[in-house]
Amino acid sequence: MCLSRDILLTNDNRRYFIMRIKRQHGTYIIGIVITIVFVILALVRFIPFERLEMLLYDLRYQLRGKVQASPEIVIVGVDDRSLQAIGRWPWDRDKIADLLFRVNAMGARVIMPDFVFSEPSGHDAKLASAIQQKGNVVLPFVFDFEGNSTTHIDDAFLDNAFLVIRNEKLFTIHMPIRSKGVLLPVPAFSRHAAAMGYNNMIPDADGKLRWEPLAIEYAGQLYPSVDLQVARLYEGLSPADMSLEATDSITLGKTVLKTDPFAKMLIPYYGPHNTFPAISALDLFEGKIDAASLRDKIVLIGPTAVGIHDKIVSPSSAIMFGVEKHANMIGAILHKQNIRFVGRFANILIIVLVSVIFTILIVNLRAATGAAMAALFITALFATGYVLFFIWRVWIDISYAGNSVIVIYFVSTAYRYSTEERYARQIRSMFASYVTEKIVNELIKHPELAKLGGERREVTVLFSDVKGFTAFSEHRSPEQVVAILNEYLTEMTNIIIRWDGTLDKFVGDMIVAFWGAPHHQPNHAELAIRCTLHMKQRLAQLGENWAKQGHIPLNAGFGINTGEVIVGNIGAEGKKMDYTVIGDNVNLASRVEGLTRKYRTDLIITETTLNKVRTSIEEGKFGHVMVRGLDIVTVQGRAEPVRIYEVQSLDAGSVCRIIECEDKETTVFKEK
Repeated sequence: MCLSRDILLTNDNRRYFIMRIKRQHGTYIIGIVITIVFVILALVRFIPFERLEMLLYDLRYQLRGKVQASPEIVIVGVDDRSLQAIGRWPWDRDKIADLLFRVNAMGARVIMPDFVFSEPSGHDAKLASAIQQKGNVVLPFVFDFEGNSTTHIDDAFLDNAFLVIRNEKLFTIHMPIRSKGVLLPVPAFSRHAAAMGYNNMIPDADGKLRWEPLAIEYAGQLYPSVDLQVARLYEGLSPADMSLEATDSITLGKTVLKTDPFAKMLIPYYGPHNTFPAISALDLFEGKIDAASLRDKIVLIGPTAVGIHDKIVSPSSAIMFGVEKHANMIGAILHKQNIRFVGRFANILIIVLVSVIFTILIVNLRAATGAAMAALFITALFATGYVLFFIWRVWIDISYAGNSVIVIYFVSTAYRYSTEERYARQIRSMFASYVTEKIVNELIKHPELAKLGGERREVTVLFSDVKGFTAFSEHRSPEQVVAILNEYLTEMTNIIIRWDGTLDKFVGDMIVAFWGAPHHQPNHAELAIRCTLHMKQRLAQLGENWAKQGHIPLNAGFGINTGEVIVGNIGAEGKKMDYTVIGDNVNLASRVEGLTRKYRTDLIITETTLNKVRTSIEEGKFGHVMVRGLDIVTVQGRAEPVRIYEVQSLDAGSVCRIIECEDKETTVFKEK
């Protein structure tokens, strides 16, 4: 049969590449489908991922810790020491009035008592006088979303509504939070207040306070928060300097505070509880506070005692007093620490980019490397979110993109394992009896090395044949012949495998093996020679054992040639396939082995094989061998003459030698 010297592509070969392409395309399809699923989840705001993002949002604050608090703000706390000395809460209003008088006397620019004086009481006149004294007190009120507590609406309350509202028509799409009722301070206080603002805190579903509504609608008007009013007064701005851009932002002088479509703003916390240190109200009463510490400051007066239930849960702290929230929010407004959520479209773009890039990178990675890549992506994603959050004040949603990476990794890995396991079983069954376990594992990692069909490859081929085996068999029972032959073949095969050779076939007592395929071996000629010398040594040991048992020792000839061959799975497709080598250089190795009988030697190599190891032998790196030129021959089926060499092992310490062939007339062998 004549086979083309071009690369052979059998149906199995094509099927292998088709299966490989399908596996890669399968991973791409998995990545695309999962990306689409996560985009849909982001559009419908999938609750588990939304809550996860809230936890990741909180984690940003917890990793950052405390930063320098706004120096313009001072908290005067009604703490446990103050309650023990003055009496239980609530105090008489003359005590609150005394606090206001003392704070004003020390030069505070803006004062905000974090209490709603909604009912008349004793000493109201004194407290009203304290509120009126310098016209710098901002009073809070509370909106009622159930509509159960509406007090008398007066002009003082109405005067605090937003005067300037732009693009009001957009409220037909989104509307700020709407209140059904309001709880106001008594008129005696509200008409003397410099400003009023609502004090409502609306936590998220998990109970943490992350957002501050900067505007709430009531009775057709929009009202600012108390924190916004305090910041406005501190900046010396009039109500006309504060405007609302519907569904977009609130402008305070030159400061633009970006909001969500419902006029809510993320609260940029400076840190956990006690980031803003509080002065004890008792120390203020006892004159222990330096006036310079309050001069020209915003002074927030509020409860900081454990027994007074005015606590919140923030992203940065499990416990925080309400007055501390005000300090954080006012400081953020003054210092333009406005955190902007990038929006759903931008987050969907992040999901798509991260998922697609990860899918492209993971398609050819092994599971462990893919896991490292997934971890790297998630880490980079969180680090990017962290930097954007605290450096550029931009909040990106990383939960969807991060989970998309995780799901793509696990699903694609499971898919590739299911397909690669099938490839691995095919390769293992195909090569386990040919090559070492090391090479089999390498082929499983890189199945392209074992592609079906054939390819042109330079290899070194070994033929080994027992000399006089026919005569040996005639004088022994079949059982004895088989037992000795099996022992011989087993030992020789073990040595071939030991030297990373590929066992081609047994033809009776003949062994065919080669190096350089399926695994690329740059030193294939050296491995073949070393293996053959080892085989000769082991055969001599076997001969000694056989002689002791009364058997005639076997002797074998070995022929080695190096050259380009066709290597691959060749045979009847679906019936019988063998991973083998074919070609002129294979035939030459067979002819060379046959010459061992003509030249009465055991191991002959060709000049092409010698040239592969010549430098190593000449430099003494090969071992202790002598290579002796035998002849220049022309063998059956080959027109070109070939130089052949005998290889013999030398004793340890001997110097390696190469004796070249003499130039003479070519010896022609016509028989096979």
